[in-house]
Amino acid sequence: QVQLVESGGGLVQAGGSLRLSCAASASMLNINAMGWYRQAPGKQRELVAKIFSGSSTNYADSVKGRFTISRDNAKNTVSLQMNSLKPEDTAVYYCMILTTSLRAYWGQGTQVTVSS
Repeated sequence: QVQLVESGGGLVQAGGSLRLSCAASASMLNINAMGWYRQAPGKQRELVAKIFSGSSTNYADSVKGRFTISRDNAKNTVSLQMNSLKPEDTAVYYCMILTTSLRAYWGQGTQVTVSS
């Protein structure tokens, strides 16, 4: 059973930075994409950023230019560098890995709180 372990969340003031990391507990082959989603209270879970096996990326419009997603294929890790954080970035952030057979694995979530 693959587990995803996230780290790096916390409390930061507006304008600050945080880096989230996610590591798979077991070696995973055939990864299609890795990404980060977030869910704020009372809102639906939304895509923040995704990186595909060929290193192409997708970002939500709200984070473009501020967040950067990266991955280490050898270590099965994915990271999210978040700069210029805003209060509206406050949410629980979830790591996701999608295999080539379209099976998705999710992390337990890590809280990011941005104070104004």
